[in-house]
Amino acid sequence: MARRRKGRDISGWVIVDKPAGPSSTAVVGKVRWAFDARKAGHAGTLDPAATGLLAIALGEATKTVPYVTDALKAYRFTIRLGAATNTDDAEGDIIATSPLRPTDAEIRAALPRFVGDILQVPPKFSAVKIDGERAYALARDDEAFEIAARPLYVDSLDLVERPDPDTAVLEMVCGKGGYVRSVARDLGAALGCHAHVTSLRRIWSGPFDTEGALTLEALEAMARTPELDAHLRPLQDGLLDLPMLPCTPEGAARMRNGNPGMVLAAPDIDYGDIAWASYQGTPVAIGTYRSGELHPARVFNLPEGG
Repeated sequence: MARRRKGRDISGWVIVDKPAGPSSTAVVGKVRWAFDARKAGHAGTLDPAATGLLAIALGEATKTVPYVTDALKAYRFTIRLGAATNTDDAEGDIIATSPLRPTDAEIRAALPRFVGDILQVPPKFSAVKIDGERAYALARDDEAFEIAARPLYVDSLDLVERPDPDTAVLEMVCGKGGYVRSVARDLGAALGCHAHVTSLRRIWSGPFDTEGALTLEALEAMARTPELDAHLRPLQDGLLDLPMLPCTPEGAARMRNGNPGMVLAAPDIDYGDIAWASYQGTPVAIGTYRSGELHPARVFNLPEGG
């Protein structure tokens, strides 16, 4: 018989403004401890050196993580022009330099090639698996290997500030699986001057942004107190990018058993769309809409009104 995890059976989202230093996994562990939650996960890793929005799901909200992870997300990042590093960020060793410094106009002219459906090669110091091994482990051992290019959708990439000739600040909105470090590396190569990331901040992801996000200091100060629970956001906050369909009592009962259930169609819903069903304000299931019914892919075990 499997041992039951200790902790409270609570569900919802916690939005943390991650500082530079801790890993995303370490922050999830701290949030889980602070809320005394039985189950926790996050919607999109941030490198330890990166800061900004880390959306953490507790309990039943972990079932909505894929829908937040797959959504568009925005990053503001600073790049150093004139030098490439082996990690594509400031933590690595410089492997190439250049005296060239592009103008603002030259940078802007190069950006469109990184927008739309592109192919991107992840950094060698990344968690990508190569024949079962993490790329960063192979890189640390000075192993020779290649990483295949991967498809990435970039919605926008803009130059927003140029503090000095060596520095440029950019903002990127992209889909799942993008590496900002690769953008800096490849932009530097395109400009003929080399470049690497010196700072990175995620400013929003899907339905979440950093407004009102918890700092780790605030989290620790309120840990395991009723005051902290006020910062737990409803599970449905992670579903704001999906259509919501009210369901009948009979429909709710059927979906909670994993069966298709009757829902009230919304004006913007089409056959085959992914949506979520709600009964009296409580999320019931996520699934596919077909002919007046939602066919559930994930079912929520929540108390009514919770």
